[in-house]
Amino acid sequence: MSSVRSFEVGDVGAVADLFQRLLRKSGEPASDDLKAYLSKLFLDFAAGEPDIRSRVHLRADGSVSGFIGVLPVEMEFEGRRLRAANCGTFACDDRDNDPFAGARLLRDVLSGPQDLSFTETSNDVSTDMWRSMRATVLAPYSLEWLRILRPAAFALEAAAGRLSALKLFGPVARGIDATLFRRGEKQAWSHYIPLAGKADALVDTPATDAEFAGLCQEFVRQYALRPVWDRPIVEAMLGHAARKALHGERVQHVVKTRSGKAIGLYLYYGNAGGIGRTVQVLAEPGQESIVIDCLMRNAHARGLSAIRGRTQPMLLQAMIGKKCAFLHTSSTIVHSRHPDLLAAMTSGQVFLNGLAGEGWTRLIGDRFG
Repeated sequence: MSSVRSFEVGDVGAVADLFQRLLRKSGEPASDDLKAYLSKLFLDFAAGEPDIRSRVHLRADGSVSGFIGVLPVEMEFEGRRLRAANCGTFACDDRDNDPFAGARLLRDVLSGPQDLSFTETSNDVSTDMWRSMRATVLAPYSLEWLRILRPAAFALEAAAGRLSALKLFGPVARGIDATLFRRGEKQAWSHYIPLAGKADALVDTPATDAEFAGLCQEFVRQYALRPVWDRPIVEAMLGHAARKALHGERVQHVVKTRSGKAIGLYLYYGNAGGIGRTVQVLAEPGQESIVIDCLMRNAHARGLSAIRGRTQPMLLQAMIGKKCAFLHTSSTIVHSRHPDLLAAMTSGQVFLNGLAGEGWTRLIGDRFG
Protein backbone atom coordinates (compact mmCIF):
# COMPACT_ATOMS: atom_id res chain seq x y z
CA MET A 1 0.00 0.00 0.00
CA SER A 2 1.30 3.47 -0.89
CA SER A 3 2.09 5.99 1.85
CA VAL A 4 3.38 9.52 2.58
CA ARG A 5 6.13 10.47 5.01
CA SER A 6 8.69 13.20 5.65
CA PHE A 7 11.60 13.64 3.25
CA GLU A 8 14.81 12.06 4.58
CA VAL A 9 18.49 11.97 3.61
CA GLY A 10 18.08 8.56 2.02
CA ASP A 11 15.47 9.95 -0.40
CA VAL A 12 17.74 12.57 -1.97
CA GLY A 13 18.88 10.44 -4.92
CA ALA A 14 15.37 9.34 -5.88
CA VAL A 15 13.97 12.87 -5.55
CA ALA A 16 16.81 14.28 -7.66
CA ASP A 17 15.97 11.75 -10.38
CA LEU A 18 12.30 12.83 -10.26
CA PHE A 19 13.30 16.49 -10.50
CA GLN A 20 15.64 15.84 -13.43
CA ARG A 21 13.20 13.71 -15.37
CA LEU A 22 9.82 15.32 -14.67
CA LEU A 23 10.64 18.99 -14.09
CA ARG A 24 13.82 19.50 -16.13
CA LYS A 25 12.60 17.08 -18.85
CA SER A 26 16.09 15.59 -19.09
CA GLY A 27 17.18 12.03 -19.69
CA GLU A 28 20.57 12.67 -18.11
CA PRO A 29 21.24 11.23 -14.63
CA ALA A 30 20.86 13.66 -11.74
CA SER A 31 24.19 15.26 -10.87
CA ASP A 32 25.85 15.21 -7.47
CA ASP A 33 25.48 19.01 -7.49
CA LEU A 34 21.69 18.72 -7.73
CA LYS A 35 21.55 16.06 -5.04
CA ALA A 36 23.67 18.16 -2.69
CA TYR A 37 21.49 21.22 -3.31
CA LEU A 38 18.22 19.40 -2.65
CA SER A 39 19.67 18.20 0.64
CA LYS A 40 20.96 21.67 1.55
CA LEU A 41 17.66 23.37 0.71
CA PHE A 42 15.01 20.96 1.96
CA LEU A 43 16.89 19.36 4.86
CA ASP A 44 19.50 21.82 6.16
CA PHE A 45 17.71 25.12 5.44
CA ALA A 46 14.43 23.76 6.83
CA ALA A 47 15.95 22.11 9.91
CA GLY A 48 14.58 24.73 12.32
CA GLU A 49 11.00 23.47 11.95
CA PRO A 50 11.10 19.67 12.23
CA ASP A 51 7.31 19.29 11.99
CA ILE A 52 6.97 21.41 8.81
CA ARG A 53 8.91 19.27 6.36
CA SER A 54 9.02 18.26 2.72
CA ARG A 55 7.15 15.05 1.92
CA VAL A 56 7.67 12.01 -0.28
CA HIS A 57 5.11 9.61 -1.66
CA LEU A 58 6.09 5.94 -1.53
CA ARG A 59 4.91 3.03 -3.64
CA ALA A 60 3.90 -0.21 -1.98
CA ASP A 61 7.48 -1.48 -2.37
CA GLY A 62 8.84 1.59 -0.53
CA SER A 63 10.33 3.34 -3.58
CA VAL A 64 9.79 7.08 -4.00
CA SER A 65 7.16 8.08 -6.57
CA GLY A 66 6.45 11.69 -5.60
CA PHE A 67 7.85 14.72 -3.79
CA ILE A 68 6.68 18.11 -2.57
CA GLY A 69 9.30 20.54 -1.32
CA VAL A 70 8.33 22.55 1.76
CA LEU A 71 10.22 25.44 3.34
CA PRO A 72 9.06 26.72 6.75
CA VAL A 73 8.53 30.50 6.98
CA GLU A 74 7.90 32.54 10.10
CA MET A 75 5.29 35.25 9.48
CA GLU A 76 3.52 37.97 11.41
CA PHE A 77 -0.04 39.32 11.38
CA GLU A 78 -1.38 41.98 13.75
CA GLY A 79 1.33 41.24 16.30
CA ARG A 80 0.84 37.46 16.13
CA ARG A 81 3.72 35.19 15.13
CA LEU A 82 2.63 32.56 12.63
CA ARG A 83 4.12 29.49 11.01
CA ALA A 84 3.78 29.08 7.28
CA ALA A 85 4.64 26.35 4.78
CA ASN A 86 6.11 27.52 1.47
CA CYS A 87 5.23 24.66 -0.90
CA GLY A 88 7.41 24.70 -4.00
CA THR A 89 8.82 21.82 -6.06
CA PHE A 90 6.03 19.30 -6.76
CA ALA A 91 6.60 16.16 -8.86
CA CYS A 92 4.75 12.85 -9.06
CA ASP A 93 5.46 9.75 -11.13
CA ASP A 94 3.12 6.87 -12.04
CA ARG A 95 0.14 9.12 -12.76
CA ASP A 96 -1.53 6.41 -14.81
CA ASN A 97 -1.12 3.72 -12.15
CA ASP A 98 -1.72 5.97 -9.13
CA PRO A 99 -3.49 9.19 -10.21
CA PHE A 100 -4.17 10.31 -6.62
CA ALA A 101 -0.56 10.22 -5.37
CA GLY A 102 -0.16 13.98 -5.84
CA ALA A 103 -3.40 14.71 -4.01
CA ARG A 104 -2.33 12.52 -1.08
CA LEU A 105 1.01 14.34 -0.89
CA LEU A 106 -0.62 17.77 -0.91
CA ARG A 107 -3.31 16.77 1.59
CA ASP A 108 -0.66 15.52 3.98
CA VAL A 109 1.21 18.84 3.80
CA LEU A 110 -1.90 21.00 4.19
CA SER A 111 -2.99 19.03 7.26
CA GLY A 112 0.22 20.00 9.06
CA PRO A 113 0.58 22.32 12.08
CA GLN A 114 1.25 25.52 10.10
CA ASP A 115 -1.16 28.48 10.20
CA LEU A 116 -1.08 28.93 6.44
CA SER A 117 0.38 27.28 3.35
CA PHE A 118 1.16 28.84 -0.01
CA THR A 119 2.81 28.28 -3.38
CA GLU A 120 3.75 30.63 -6.23
CA THR A 121 4.61 28.00 -8.86
CA SER A 122 1.41 25.99 -9.26
CA ASN A 123 0.64 24.71 -12.77
CA ASP A 124 -2.88 23.87 -13.96
CA VAL A 125 -2.81 20.30 -12.63
CA SER A 126 -1.52 21.35 -9.20
CA THR A 127 -3.98 24.24 -9.06
CA ASP A 128 -6.90 21.82 -9.46
CA MET A 129 -5.52 19.78 -6.54
CA TRP A 130 -5.18 22.86 -4.33
CA ARG A 131 -8.68 24.04 -5.20
CA SER A 132 -10.13 20.62 -4.36
CA MET A 133 -8.76 21.16 -0.85
CA ARG A 134 -10.44 24.55 -0.47
CA ALA A 135 -7.40 26.61 -1.28
CA THR A 136 -7.70 30.05 -2.87
CA VAL A 137 -5.98 31.34 -6.01
CA LEU A 138 -4.77 34.92 -5.56
CA ALA A 139 -5.31 36.40 -9.02
CA PRO A 140 -3.38 39.69 -8.49
CA TYR A 141 -0.32 37.64 -7.46
CA SER A 142 -0.67 35.09 -10.29
CA LEU A 143 0.21 37.17 -13.34
CA GLU A 144 3.51 37.70 -15.12
CA TRP A 145 4.22 41.20 -16.42
CA LEU A 146 6.28 41.67 -19.57
CA ARG A 147 7.75 44.90 -20.94
CA ILE A 148 9.22 44.69 -24.44
CA LEU A 149 12.28 46.92 -24.73
CA ARG A 150 13.64 46.04 -28.18
CA PRO A 151 11.02 44.32 -30.39
CA ALA A 152 13.28 42.82 -33.06
CA ALA A 153 15.71 41.45 -30.47
CA PHE A 154 12.77 40.16 -28.42
CA ALA A 155 11.25 38.33 -31.40
CA LEU A 156 14.65 36.86 -32.26
CA GLU A 157 15.27 35.72 -28.67
CA ALA A 158 11.83 34.08 -28.49
CA ALA A 159 12.35 32.27 -31.82
CA ALA A 160 15.92 31.25 -30.96
CA GLY A 161 14.54 29.25 -28.05
CA ARG A 162 13.48 26.68 -30.65
CA LEU A 163 16.16 27.25 -33.27
CA SER A 164 19.42 28.55 -31.80
CA ALA A 165 20.94 29.26 -35.24
CA LEU A 166 18.64 32.29 -35.51
CA LYS A 167 20.91 34.14 -33.08
CA LEU A 168 23.21 34.75 -36.06
CA PHE A 169 20.70 37.43 -37.09
CA GLY A 170 21.45 39.47 -33.97
CA PRO A 171 23.11 42.36 -35.88
CA VAL A 172 20.04 42.65 -38.15
CA ALA A 173 17.73 42.80 -35.11
CA ARG A 174 19.89 45.49 -33.50
CA GLY A 175 19.71 47.55 -36.70
CA ILE A 176 15.92 47.34 -36.80
CA ASP A 177 15.62 48.31 -33.16
CA ALA A 178 17.96 51.27 -33.62
CA THR A 179 15.54 52.84 -36.10
CA LEU A 180 12.79 52.86 -33.49
CA PHE A 181 14.66 54.88 -30.87
CA ARG A 182 14.22 58.42 -32.09
CA ARG A 183 14.70 61.30 -29.71
CA GLY A 184 11.38 62.72 -28.51
CA GLU A 185 9.30 59.71 -29.57
CA LYS A 186 6.62 58.54 -27.15
CA GLN A 187 6.59 55.18 -25.44
CA ALA A 188 4.87 52.37 -27.33
CA TRP A 189 3.77 48.81 -26.66
CA SER A 190 6.32 47.63 -29.21
CA HIS A 191 9.42 49.30 -27.76
CA TYR A 192 10.83 51.33 -24.91
CA ILE A 193 12.55 54.72 -24.89
CA PRO A 194 14.17 56.12 -21.71
CA LEU A 195 12.39 59.48 -21.73
CA ALA A 196 13.08 62.23 -19.22
CA GLY A 197 11.09 61.83 -16.03
CA LYS A 198 11.13 61.56 -12.26
CA ALA A 199 13.64 58.71 -12.44
CA ASP A 200 16.25 61.30 -13.45
CA ALA A 201 16.19 62.62 -9.89
CA LEU A 202 17.16 59.23 -8.46
CA VAL A 203 20.22 57.02 -8.50
CA ASP A 204 20.23 53.25 -8.52
CA THR A 205 23.43 51.52 -7.53
CA PRO A 206 24.58 47.96 -6.84
CA ALA A 207 23.74 46.74 -3.34
CA THR A 208 25.60 44.26 -1.17
CA ASP A 209 23.64 41.34 0.25
CA ALA A 210 23.78 42.96 3.70
CA GLU A 211 22.35 46.29 2.46
CA PHE A 212 19.73 44.60 0.30
CA ALA A 213 18.66 42.31 3.16
CA GLY A 214 18.29 45.22 5.58
CA LEU A 215 16.12 47.16 3.14
CA CYS A 216 13.96 44.08 2.46
CA GLN A 217 13.26 43.87 6.19
CA GLU A 218 12.29 47.54 6.20
CA PHE A 219 10.09 47.60 3.09
CA VAL A 220 8.00 44.49 3.92
CA ARG A 221 6.73 46.13 7.11
CA GLN A 222 4.05 47.91 5.08
CA TYR A 223 2.25 44.57 4.59
CA ALA A 224 -0.20 43.46 7.28
CA LEU A 225 0.75 39.78 6.75
CA ARG A 226 4.46 39.43 6.10
CA PRO A 227 7.52 37.24 6.65
CA VAL A 228 9.50 37.78 9.81
CA TRP A 229 12.97 37.94 8.35
CA ASP A 230 16.13 38.07 10.40
CA ARG A 231 18.92 39.56 8.31
CA PRO A 232 20.94 36.29 8.24
CA ILE A 233 17.91 34.53 6.71
CA VAL A 234 17.56 37.08 3.91
CA GLU A 235 21.31 37.04 3.31
CA ALA A 236 21.19 33.25 3.11
CA MET A 237 18.40 33.45 0.50
CA LEU A 238 20.40 36.00 -1.49
CA GLY A 239 23.36 33.63 -1.30
CA HIS A 240 21.22 30.96 -2.95
CA ALA A 241 20.03 33.52 -5.51
CA ALA A 242 23.61 34.35 -6.53
CA ARG A 243 23.61 31.42 -8.96
CA LYS A 244 21.09 31.45 -11.81
CA ALA A 245 23.19 30.64 -14.85
CA LEU A 246 20.19 30.03 -17.12
CA HIS A 247 18.81 33.52 -16.45
CA GLY A 248 21.96 35.57 -16.90
CA GLU A 249 23.88 38.17 -14.91
CA ARG A 250 22.48 39.18 -11.52
CA VAL A 251 21.55 42.85 -11.08
CA GLN A 252 20.86 43.68 -7.42
CA HIS A 253 20.28 47.42 -6.98
CA VAL A 254 18.93 49.87 -4.44
CA VAL A 255 17.16 53.05 -5.62
CA LYS A 256 18.02 56.20 -3.67
CA THR A 257 17.30 59.92 -3.71
CA ARG A 258 20.16 62.32 -4.38
CA SER A 259 20.43 62.81 -0.62
CA GLY A 260 21.00 59.07 -0.13
CA LYS A 261 17.62 57.95 1.20
CA ALA A 262 16.64 54.47 -0.07
CA ILE A 263 13.12 54.36 -1.56
CA GLY A 264 13.21 50.97 -3.27
CA LEU A 265 15.15 48.03 -4.63
CA TYR A 266 15.10 45.46 -7.37
CA LEU A 267 16.73 42.13 -8.20
CA TYR A 268 16.71 40.72 -11.71
CA TYR A 269 18.77 38.54 -14.04
CA GLY A 270 19.55 39.00 -17.72
CA ASN A 271 22.13 39.35 -20.45
CA ALA A 272 22.26 41.74 -23.42
CA GLY A 273 19.81 40.64 -26.10
CA GLY A 274 17.98 38.32 -23.71
CA ILE A 275 14.79 38.54 -21.66
CA GLY A 276 15.42 39.62 -18.09
CA ARG A 277 13.69 37.88 -15.19
CA THR A 278 12.84 39.92 -12.12
CA VAL A 279 12.80 38.15 -8.76
CA GLN A 280 11.95 41.08 -6.50
CA VAL A 281 10.81 44.71 -6.58
CA LEU A 282 10.14 46.52 -3.29
CA ALA A 283 9.49 50.19 -2.59
CA GLU A 284 8.25 52.63 -0.01
CA PRO A 285 4.47 53.12 -0.27
CA GLY A 286 3.73 55.41 -3.19
CA GLN A 287 7.18 54.99 -4.76
CA GLU A 288 6.50 51.76 -6.67
CA SER A 289 6.03 53.45 -10.05
CA ILE A 290 9.33 55.31 -10.02
CA VAL A 291 11.25 52.23 -8.80
CA ILE A 292 9.77 50.24 -11.70
CA ASP A 293 10.89 53.03 -14.05
CA CYS A 294 14.44 52.71 -12.68
CA LEU A 295 14.33 48.93 -13.20
CA MET A 296 13.19 49.29 -16.82
CA ARG A 297 15.79 51.96 -17.55
CA ASN A 298 18.53 49.76 -16.16
CA ALA A 299 17.39 46.75 -18.17
CA HIS A 300 17.28 48.87 -21.33
CA ALA A 301 20.73 50.34 -20.67
CA ARG A 302 22.14 46.82 -20.31
CA GLY A 303 20.83 45.90 -23.74
CA LEU A 304 18.05 43.49 -22.73
CA SER A 305 15.32 42.81 -25.27
CA ALA A 306 12.59 42.63 -22.61
CA ILE A 307 12.10 42.37 -18.86
CA ARG A 308 9.50 40.32 -17.01
CA GLY A 309 8.47 39.50 -13.45
CA ARG A 310 5.67 38.42 -11.14
CA THR A 311 2.92 40.78 -10.05
CA GLN A 312 1.86 41.89 -6.61
CA PRO A 313 -1.16 44.16 -6.02
CA MET A 314 0.92 47.27 -5.31
CA LEU A 315 3.12 46.67 -8.34
CA LEU A 316 0.15 45.87 -10.55
CA GLN A 317 -1.42 49.24 -9.87
CA ALA A 318 1.88 51.04 -10.45
CA MET A 319 2.35 49.36 -13.85
CA ILE A 320 -0.80 50.82 -15.35
CA GLY A 321 0.29 53.03 -18.23
CA LYS A 322 3.79 51.53 -18.56
CA LYS A 323 2.93 49.51 -21.68
CA CYS A 324 3.29 46.15 -19.93
CA ALA A 325 1.61 42.98 -21.13
CA PHE A 326 0.25 40.53 -18.57
CA LEU A 327 0.01 36.76 -18.88
CA HIS A 328 -0.61 33.78 -16.66
CA THR A 329 2.03 31.05 -16.43
CA SER A 330 1.56 29.74 -12.88
CA SER A 331 -0.63 30.50 -9.89
CA THR A 332 -0.05 31.81 -6.39
CA ILE A 333 -2.34 29.84 -4.08
CA VAL A 334 -2.99 30.04 -0.34
CA HIS A 335 -4.60 27.74 2.18
CA SER A 336 -5.50 28.44 5.81
CA ARG A 337 -8.05 27.39 8.39
CA HIS A 338 -8.08 30.94 9.81
CA PRO A 339 -10.68 33.28 8.21
CA ASP A 340 -8.80 36.45 9.20
CA LEU A 341 -5.63 35.27 7.45
CA LEU A 342 -7.58 34.35 4.32
CA ALA A 343 -9.26 37.75 4.35
CA ALA A 344 -5.87 39.50 4.57
CA MET A 345 -4.47 37.42 1.72
CA THR A 346 -7.42 37.80 -0.63
CA SER A 347 -7.47 41.58 -0.06
CA GLY A 348 -3.83 41.97 -1.11
CA GLN A 349 -2.39 42.60 2.36
CA VAL A 350 0.11 39.73 2.23
CA PHE A 351 3.67 39.82 0.92
CA LEU A 352 4.16 36.81 -1.37
CA ASN A 353 6.21 35.82 -4.45
CA GLY A 354 9.89 36.35 -5.11
CA LEU A 355 11.85 36.23 -1.88
CA ALA A 356 8.64 35.10 -0.16
CA GLY A 357 8.33 32.13 -2.47
CA GLU A 358 10.59 29.82 -4.46
CA GLY A 359 12.04 32.35 -6.91
CA TRP A 360 15.25 32.85 -4.90
CA THR A 361 16.33 29.21 -5.02
CA ARG A 362 18.75 27.70 -7.50
CA LEU A 363 16.00 25.30 -8.60
CA ILE A 364 14.60 28.13 -10.71
CA GLY A 365 17.12 29.35 -13.26
CA ASP A 366 20.37 27.54 -12.47
CA ARG A 367 22.36 24.70 -13.97
CA PHE A 368 23.48 21.71 -11.97
CA GLY A 369 26.68 20.18 -13.25
